[in-house]
Amino acid sequence: MEPSYPSWSALRWLFLFRLLMVIGLVLAFSPALTDPAIAHSNIEDAWNLLLGYASLVLASGFGLSLRWPTPVNQVQLALFVDILTYTLLMHTAGGVTSGLGLLLAVSVATAALLLDGRLSLLFAAFSSLAVISEQLYSALAEEDIPVSFTQAGLLGLVFFAVAWLAHVLYQRVRSAEALAEQRQIDLDNLAQLNEFIIQSMGTGILVTNGAQRVKLINAAARDLLGGKEILAGTDLSMLAPEIGTWLAGQNPASPPSIAQISIANRELRVSCKRLGGGRSSGLILYLCDSREAEREAQRIKLASLGTLTASIAHNIRNPLSAISHAAQLLSEGAGLSEEDRYFITIIQRNSARIEETVRSVLTLSRNRPSEPQWIDLAEWCTAFVADFREQHQLSPDDCWVTIDERPLGINMDPRHLHQIIANLCENALVHGQAPGEPPRIQLRLRRLQAPPRIYLEICDQGPGIDPARAREIFNPFFTTKTQGIGLGLYIARELAMANGIQLTYTPALPRGSCFCLIFGRDLLFS
Repeated sequence: MEPSYPSWSALRWLFLFRLLMVIGLVLAFSPALTDPAIAHSNIEDAWNLLLGYASLVLASGFGLSLRWPTPVNQVQLALFVDILTYTLLMHTAGGVTSGLGLLLAVSVATAALLLDGRLSLLFAAFSSLAVISEQLYSALAEEDIPVSFTQAGLLGLVFFAVAWLAHVLYQRVRSAEALAEQRQIDLDNLAQLNEFIIQSMGTGILVTNGAQRVKLINAAARDLLGGKEILAGTDLSMLAPEIGTWLAGQNPASPPSIAQISIANRELRVSCKRLGGGRSSGLILYLCDSREAEREAQRIKLASLGTLTASIAHNIRNPLSAISHAAQLLSEGAGLSEEDRYFITIIQRNSARIEETVRSVLTLSRNRPSEPQWIDLAEWCTAFVADFREQHQLSPDDCWVTIDERPLGINMDPRHLHQIIANLCENALVHGQAPGEPPRIQLRLRRLQAPPRIYLEICDQGPGIDPARAREIFNPFFTTKTQGIGLGLYIARELAMANGIQLTYTPALPRGSCFCLIFGRDLLFS
C-alpha cells in the first residue's frame, strides 16, 4: 500500500524548516550584520516584508495544529507564499545579482518532494516567471538595480533542473517507502500466521531467553503447566521448578535430551533446543502429555490392526461354529466316560470364550453410525433393570434404579445406549461383587439445571479398583480376570464418545466402584 503524500509529519518538518528560514533571513538582514552581498538592500522594506512573512508562517503553524485545510492545500499555499516572499526579498536586496534567487530553488525542490511531478514543474515555472517579472519591473522602473536577463534565464533553467532531479528522487523515495511498507505488512502477516500456528498447536511450546525468562508460550503449554495465566518475562524456575532443575543439569555442548517430568499431576515429556551456542542463548521447550502420547500411539496401533483383526475374526467364526456344533453332538452321544465329558466341557467353554472375543472384535470393527431418537431415560432404565434382573436371575435388592427427578429425555441411539449400560452392568456383576456377598448394582439418575446435565451412574459395592490401575481400565485388552478379554469398558467408552457422552470412573463410598455417564446440553431433549 503506497503511503499518502504529503503526510502530516512531512508538514511538521516543512513548518520547522520555514521557521528556521525566517530566523536566518532576519539575522541576514539585521542592520548590525549586513552581508556585503546584500549591502544595497532596502532594510526597511525587507524588515516589513519579513514581518509579514513571519506572521504567515506562524499562521500556517496554527493551521497545521487544526489540520485545516488539507495537507496538499497547505503545501501549495506555503510554496506560493515562499515564492512571492523570496522574489520580493530578492528585489529589495538588489535583484538576481544578490544570489537570493537560489531560495526559490529550495521552494521548487520542496514542491517536487511533497507534491505530484506536474505540480513541481508548475512551481518551477512560477519561480522562473517571478524572477523574469522582477527583472522586467526593475528595467521598466529604472531603479538603481542591476538587470540581467541572462542570469534570470539561467536561474529559470536551474529551477527546472532542480524540479526534475528532486522529482526523480521523490519517485525513488516513494517507491522505497511503498516497498518497505509492503514488506512490513508481509512480515506482520507472517508473524500473525506464525503466532496462530504456534497457539493452535497441540504440542506445548515455551520459548525463553538466556536468563530463562519466558518470551513466548502457547495455549497448550499453558494448559500443561496448570492452566494459569503466564506473562512474558516470568522466571522459568518459578513457573516450573522441575524444568528449571532439569535444565540446570544439561550440558550446552551435548545434544538435546528428553526427560519425563511430573508437573501439576501430569507426566510431561519435555525436550529442548538451544537457539544458539552456550548457556546464554535462548531455549525452545517442547512439552507434551505422556498419557496423551500413549493414547495417540494406542489409537494408531488399533487403527492399523483393525482391518486385520476383523478379517481374522470373521474367518475364525465359521470353523469355531463347526467345532462348537461338533462338541455339542459329541456331548449328546451315549456311552461317554466321565473323562470324555470333561474334555468336551473344556472344548465348549473355550469355544464360548473365543466366540465372545470374536463378537467383541467385530463390534469394534463395524462401528455402526449413530441413529439418535428420543428416549425417556427414566422409563428406559426401569425397563432395562427389569430385563437385566430376569436375564441374570437377580432380585430387586441385587439390582435397582433410583430416579431423583423427571423429566429425563435425551436424543440418542438406543442400541448404543443399551450396549454401553449392558457392558457396565455386566462388568459390575463380574468384578463388583464382594466375596461371599450377593451383587449390589444401582443405577442412579439425576439432573442438574445449571449447567444443563443428566447423570446416569452405575455403582456397585464390590472391592473397588486399585488406584494404581484405575487409569488403565479403559485401555483395550486390559483385564484383571483370567476369564475376561478386556474389551467391555473400552467398547463402552468408544460408543459413549461417538454419541457425545462423557464416561468417567470414581471410587464409590464407602466401597465399590461408580461409572458415570454425563449427557451434555446437546443430547438433552427440550
